[in-house]
Amino acid sequence: MANASPSNDSTNTVLDCMRLCLQCANECIDHDGKDMANCIKLCQICADTCALCLKCMASGVQVHRPICGACATVCDACAAECSTGATATMQQCADACTRCAVACREMAGA
Repeated sequence: MANASPSNDSTNTVLDCMRLCLQCANECIDHDGKDMANCIKLCQICADTCALCLKCMASGVQVHRPICGACATVCDACAAECSTGATATMQQCADACTRCAVACREMAGA
């Protein structure tokens, strides 16, 4: 897989994670931002990391591997935080982050 390009499925998985992280962060801000500060921060960082991962993947240059590895790490942290939440969006975010972490590890070659 050294020269393989990320698949459309992987791209869609990362896009879905980015979307749900943004949705989760916004929902947490709307409900009670102070009590949800860690969730908000992790979701925002995760969404940003996913965006960077997507940009690197789209470049066609083989620089996406270390970025995808970092994205997997951030997704794991975000999934752990959101999985403790009580809302459906937080659970959806946790699930999306878990799927994204798996896809990113595959793309990173780990």
